[in-house]
Amino acid sequence: MSIATERGDAGETSLPGGIRISKADLRVEVYGTFDELISSIGFARAICPNANLQELTKSIQRELFKVGSAVATPPESRKPMPVIADEMVQRLTEEVHRIEATEGLLADWSIPGEDPSSAAFDVARTVCRRTERLAVRLAQGGVSIQPNVLRYLNRLSDLLWLCGRLVEVELQINSKLRNDDNKGPRWSRAW
Repeated sequence: MSIATERGDAGETSLPGGIRISKADLRVEVYGTFDELISSIGFARAICPNANLQELTKSIQRELFKVGSAVATPPESRKPMPVIADEMVQRLTEEVHRIEATEGLLADWSIPGEDPSSAAFDVARTVCRRTERLAVRLAQGGVSIQPNVLRYLNRLSDLLWLCGRLVEVELQINSKLRNDDNKGPRWSRAW
């Protein structure tokens, strides 16, 4: 059996449960962006020097298949929609708090690109934010999305930003936006 089924040659694809829709449908755009997010996290993981972050991000990649499937599965599908549990969001929140407690974590905006692995986490964060924006657009367009999907993506973007900063702290890299003589407000944010 080949993956080249030719069923999508006319611009349609199948949702879970066999429902056919246009590849231009916003739902397809959203779950396609989940695929991009999983891949960009995979790249960050592949070049990350921190074994704990590698393990964490691999487990997140696995969860993202489930979260993306929850978006891809329409209510009328004969396949049951995966449930995105509160515990999944809570686990990300706990990781955010754990990394935030790291001594010396950047307390300013950062400039991506001081290290390949931290930059890769920043790219993954921006893909996550785009995924979140598209999911919100889908929900605002009348498609039912589990609230925990949006919460998961929001929390994940924070976590990915922190992963990049943690790598920089561990490698003793300064990526802060401002020079020490700039006395403007400082605040670490995932945008």
